[in-house]
Amino acid sequence: MESSKISLSVLFTFMSLFSLSSSINFKEDLNIARSNLPSVQAEKFIRDLNLFPKTEINVVDRPGFSSAAADPKKIVEKRFAFPDLVGSGVTVDDLGHHAGYYDIEHSHAARLFYFFFESRTNKKDPVVIWLTGGPGCSSELAMFYENGPFTIANNMSLVWNEHGWDKASNLLYVDQPTGTGFSYTSDKRDIRHNEDGVSNDLYDFLQAFFAEHPEFAENDFYITGESYAGHYIPAFAARVHRGNKANEGIHINLKGFAIGNGLTDPAIQYKAYTDYALDMGLISKTAYNRISKVIPVCETAIKLCGTDGTISCVASYFVCNTIFSSIMALAGDTNYYDIRKKCEGTLCYDFSNMDKFLNQESVRDALGVGDLDFVSCSPTVYQAMLVDWMRNLEVGIPTLLEDGIKLLVYAGEYDLICNWLGNSRWVHAMEWSGQQKFVASPEVNFEVNNSTAGVLKSHGPLSFLKVHDAGHMVPMDQPKAALEMLTRWTQGKLSEVPSDDTGILIAEM
Repeated sequence: MESSKISLSVLFTFMSLFSLSSSINFKEDLNIARSNLPSVQAEKFIRDLNLFPKTEINVVDRPGFSSAAADPKKIVEKRFAFPDLVGSGVTVDDLGHHAGYYDIEHSHAARLFYFFFESRTNKKDPVVIWLTGGPGCSSELAMFYENGPFTIANNMSLVWNEHGWDKASNLLYVDQPTGTGFSYTSDKRDIRHNEDGVSNDLYDFLQAFFAEHPEFAENDFYITGESYAGHYIPAFAARVHRGNKANEGIHINLKGFAIGNGLTDPAIQYKAYTDYALDMGLISKTAYNRISKVIPVCETAIKLCGTDGTISCVASYFVCNTIFSSIMALAGDTNYYDIRKKCEGTLCYDFSNMDKFLNQESVRDALGVGDLDFVSCSPTVYQAMLVDWMRNLEVGIPTLLEDGIKLLVYAGEYDLICNWLGNSRWVHAMEWSGQQKFVASPEVNFEVNNSTAGVLKSHGPLSFLKVHDAGHMVPMDQPKAALEMLTRWTQGKLSEVPSDDTGILIAEM
């Protein structure tokens, strides 16, 4: 589908829907609407993270990168050690660090890049896969800035992360969908537009991964991630569960999935924007009343997305994001990932060291990616997934809960864009056999090192955790609490307080 046709259809649909509401001055909101066009939104999102890539997506035409020239194995993997890892003192084999490519089975010429870090503690620890959102942002964002084994110093050396999740799990990071990070294709038909394509690729990858690493195949398996991964994660979990039930291949010992500050049920979560913004003092009551009049239009647009397909789904993105854009127009230079902070100029966070580090020749050699450019966040992938944005991914979760698959939804309290209030509301509204008991369950403090790190509510396989002193990226803002959360959740002890906690909980940024 040509982008010009999409833009025109979106514009006409938006105008017809927006005419239903007289909520905001037309000229003012037309300017907001223009700023919300997909290409503009994608570029702004990536510039705000200081991650504008050299190329929009890894679609390469050189024969050396084609699938036909690749190793005939589905998985091509190597053990590696990053250069300039401070205080490593161990061999490549002892590190248990792997990087590789998966030749996607159901694709024309696509290959997914991944990192795998064996547990620093016990190889029998769960296998945990992490998916970063965007859509179109590399999971290396989390690997270096949130919960990976190490962080990047300003001199481009790596320093061990005291609270890396590889201390409690065997940890996988995948660059997905195709075109993100070091993942690439030589055929544009491999670009994914919906959760069927994304989850099937990830399921096929897992089958190949566990065939390559049979020693981990019987370990417990958990799916985690944040932000737009609130779409990826439920779809992926459902795909794994379906594959297990149908005995499609290697049985994957799926025990649970965790969504951090995610977008899962847009109809409920977009409606929460104005309430959260008012509660946190970002907008006045007058502005609240004015912006809230767009909510019924947004709800209508989302319903059309659910019944009419692709064009109406892009239109609903266009309409509903007017709510968010209107709030931000009033909030000014507030960081919408952490409203306690201000953006410096146009940059809310500076993650540029990641691009510098991964595009070094010595690092590319260590990973075996040749001269392929690292694409931190892809505008092309972002725009391709717009037809998926407003779809409700909550609908597949109750079946998983009924079959005993655990779900943890957690959210930092100072994030606006995927705020805790909207996440709490869709979790409470979800219809399943334990809904009434979950709603009636008491809130308890989540204690870490004798400090209250959050508020927890749980019943059976479902848990919701509001994390204190954190924004959108909980493992970055509260690394100790995030590691404790993962450890205790995977051990079935999320509400328990370990007796050997002796440290001090510190909020970091």
